[in-house]
Amino acid sequence: MEKVTVYSKNNCMQCKMTKRFLGEHNIEFIERNINEQPEYVDYLKEKGFMSLPVVEAKGMNAISGFRPDQLSQLA
Repeated sequence: MEKVTVYSKNNCMQCKMTKRFLGEHNIEFIERNINEQPEYVDYLKEKGFMSLPVVEAKGMNAISGFRPDQLSQLA
């Protein structure tokens, strides 16, 4: 599977749950924290996302929120 990118922010419970789920299932991911990398805010808005986390992976539609049903497809 291609690299997974998780867009997150500080103090976001769904972001923490998403990252924990990926880690527990040995799914490698790159984190882009918008508090530390605000340049990704406009990118996410252009894609139509207004909340976090957003998970992108090649070959699947980007998902928003903590979605274990969808995340399990990455394993």
